[in-house]
Amino acid sequence: MYISKISIQNFRSLKKNTTIHFNEGMNVIIGHNNSGKSNLLKALELVLSVGSTKRLNIDDFNKEVTIEELQSSPPNITISVFFTESENEEEFSEDLVTVSSWLIKLNKPYEAQLTYSFYLPEKEKQDYLKAMESVNSYNIEDYWQVIKHKFLRKYKSIIYGGEPELKQVAVPETLNKIDFQFINAIRDVERDLFTGRNTLLREVIDFFMDYEIKDKKSKDRIKQEEEIEKLKQEFSVNSAALIKTLQNRMEHGKNEMLSYAKQTGASFGNAIPDFDGNILDSELYSALRLIVRYETGITIPATHNGLGYNNLIFMSLLLAKMQKDASGDYLGSNAKTFPILVIEEPEAHLHPAMQYKFLKFLRENAKSKARQIFITTHSPNITSAVSLDEIMCLHRTHQNELNIAYLGKIFEDDPKAKAYIERFLDATKSDMLFAQSVIFVEGLAEQLTMSLFARYIGHDLEGDHVAVINVNGRYFDHFLKLFNSNHEYTLHKKVACITDLDPVRVLHEAKEDSENSPEITKKSGISDDTTCYPFELYTESDDYAYYACSNSLVYQVHPSNIRIFTQKMNQGKTFEYSLGLENPGCHLILTKNMTNYDELVQIFDLFNKGESLEFILGRIGKRGKFYTRITNSISKYTGLDKKEHVLVARYLSSVSKGENAYELAYSLEQNLESNNRIDFNVPEYIKDAIRWISMK
Repeated sequence: MYISKISIQNFRSLKKNTTIHFNEGMNVIIGHNNSGKSNLLKALELVLSVGSTKRLNIDDFNKEVTIEELQSSPPNITISVFFTESENEEEFSEDLVTVSSWLIKLNKPYEAQLTYSFYLPEKEKQDYLKAMESVNSYNIEDYWQVIKHKFLRKYKSIIYGGEPELKQVAVPETLNKIDFQFINAIRDVERDLFTGRNTLLREVIDFFMDYEIKDKKSKDRIKQEEEIEKLKQEFSVNSAALIKTLQNRMEHGKNEMLSYAKQTGASFGNAIPDFDGNILDSELYSALRLIVRYETGITIPATHNGLGYNNLIFMSLLLAKMQKDASGDYLGSNAKTFPILVIEEPEAHLHPAMQYKFLKFLRENAKSKARQIFITTHSPNITSAVSLDEIMCLHRTHQNELNIAYLGKIFEDDPKAKAYIERFLDATKSDMLFAQSVIFVEGLAEQLTMSLFARYIGHDLEGDHVAVINVNGRYFDHFLKLFNSNHEYTLHKKVACITDLDPVRVLHEAKEDSENSPEITKKSGISDDTTCYPFELYTESDDYAYYACSNSLVYQVHPSNIRIFTQKMNQGKTFEYSLGLENPGCHLILTKNMTNYDELVQIFDLFNKGESLEFILGRIGKRGKFYTRITNSISKYTGLDKKEHVLVARYLSSVSKGENAYELAYSLEQNLESNNRIDFNVPEYIKDAIRWISMK
């Protein structure tokens, strides 16, 4: 059995009929701030945690209602949790017995339902309606204030088992079979951990005391109890000697101390005060304290340990407690049958390596102690370490509508794409799941400069919660499946893809052996023999077939939340080419690690001085294949921007993708912050992408 879904109505940020489905086993719930993750866990707690308070306040109601709605009926909160039979569950299992009075479906797989309701009783409704009618205001907050001060104290909370319409109250004894352990984000592990006086630690110590006997399955339970009882008696004998020692040490002082009792008349009727006592082993637990012991032999109290490590220790003790609470031998019929572990932001105080280790620990240990695990997180490291099937993402659109995505289900009919995403969804790329919107780019240079380009045109990608993700080529299709709003289970975020046209030319005889259009989806598919510059297009049509765009992504139809941005047809090639064409002669785009840096500085200066095309061509060194091709092609080009194209072609041939990207980003940032800023033009298609993605 497992919790298959939760349905929430009017609770905090979760509006009417919000339904969220869960996996059996691990559930990792992610999303940006205020998407509703914490409220989801609180909703689970209201239904499943017997010890939690069921009383709510006025701010627990969802406030996205109209005055008319408040006037027509009192607001209420309803939360239903659904249990479903596991695939390989035994017939007439203990789980089925637990939920038998909550069943709403008897056929396999069976289903059961628990419903929490926070409502105003029927007998109070007439008074409520009159009170709402008497409020003469257009401010909805005035109506909420009346509810708060006159009616909230009359609200009742109740948990129903089965169909809520039948009003069958769930029996507390049965609810107690659920062990709901909730570790919230604001936790005080020092309070909950370090001495045997604490309930958690004391319970765990008591359960694991004499565990070498309890854990021997070969011995029957009676023999185990006999051995443990024998140890307890030995402890009592030994402790009696300690008590006697104390009594001997205080004999003289006792007479002096109790002499006042005689003087005050407390020894009336020959009743003389004295001291006696015995010590049980469980009473000495409070003398124990948690320490950290190093290999060197040094010990320190756990209070001096780091917060991250103490969080891990606390969680491990909690799992030990869950093991204790589920032990039928230890608790008999009071044992829990359905343990649930809920952790809010487990990454708190843990560096990335420890986050991975903690997740591994949960996989190896927690599943044997907890039937289901629910984790909310903002950590890309945790997200990238779990499978897509285990992730559900809560996303608020710009209209504040809640979009719930189930990443594994998106790829049910495309295992190849799923395997690709799981492989490449590292800690950096996982940012796209937390962001408000996403820009996908082909390479490192675009990734490093995109936020700077936004600042040049007066936008702030970080402030708008936009993630810039480098897909390392043209592998957009796999990622775009996550965001296709026309399909079920996807994330409905705005996505901008910034990609290159990459024009090509193909010899006519080669074309006859190929398809009509060379839709090359990988950069590696474009060779020196096929790639061409924009000024070469259609200049040798007798020998070549030309394609101004070899990128199939540009021609695809996408849903309204996804847009493709690329260079202008017949003028664009790559990101670097557009950068140079928009900024001819601008030294900002030159970096000293470029292969022809000195030459580029010279020809950029010549361009700025207005020198002729022939003069500039004469300054290009290494007059080999590149020089021959450029001079031949530019002579056939009829455009008025010949010099610009020559500069940019040389610039492009000199760029090394890696180090140049970092130096370019540094140069652009320094210029942005300078008091003597050099004019710089952001390529038009990138401007369009930034403006669109930043538009609310």
